[in-house]
Amino acid sequence: MARGAAHFSYGIADDLDDPKYDHPRHWSNPLETKLPNAPEMEIYSLYGVGIPTERSYIYKLNQSPDSCIPFQIFTSAHEEDEESCLKAGVYNVDGDETVPVLSSGFMCAKAWRGKTRFNPSGIKTYVREYDHSPPANLLEGRGTQSGAHVDIMGNFALIEDIMRVATGGNGSDVGLDQVHSGIFEWSERIDLKL
Repeated sequence: MARGAAHFSYGIADDLDDPKYDHPRHWSNPLETKLPNAPEMEIYSLYGVGIPTERSYIYKLNQSPDSCIPFQIFTSAHEEDEESCLKAGVYNVDGDETVPVLSSGFMCAKAWRGKTRFNPSGIKTYVREYDHSPPANLLEGRGTQSGAHVDIMGNFALIEDIMRVATGGNGSDVGLDQVHSGIFEWSERIDLKL
């Protein structure tokens, strides 16, 4: 825990100009850094959606005398409703099987959108979501339309978007935002000083 705290930070900056945020431990946290003064730059958030993804857990005290781990997932916790996102002590939400949509898209959907304290020069941002379609058979391998966390690297639509940007295209050439989730609505419900 001490090593993690020394090298990473998980807070939200009140004053992004505070010199303490110049320390490298804050650089990986987009809520404690601001984008560079590069108004001609564009940022793309490219990620998969449409797969249940773990978001949080319900824990209970671990009663095992042989374990040094104080908590365990309370697997008996569930809701009777078929539509519930709580199953066996785990809350699932839309995502790419590893990262929830809100974690993947929030910065480009809201915190960096337009001129904000996190994006002082107004760098243009685009959200490009790829709806998961699993492979139809084993011969397809990982799938050319997969939205899964690692398999998305073989998604033809993602590869086309990357090629357009890498060869000088801009947001219009890619097709601006492409959204299959509720990322914009969900982002608006987050009360964050911009």
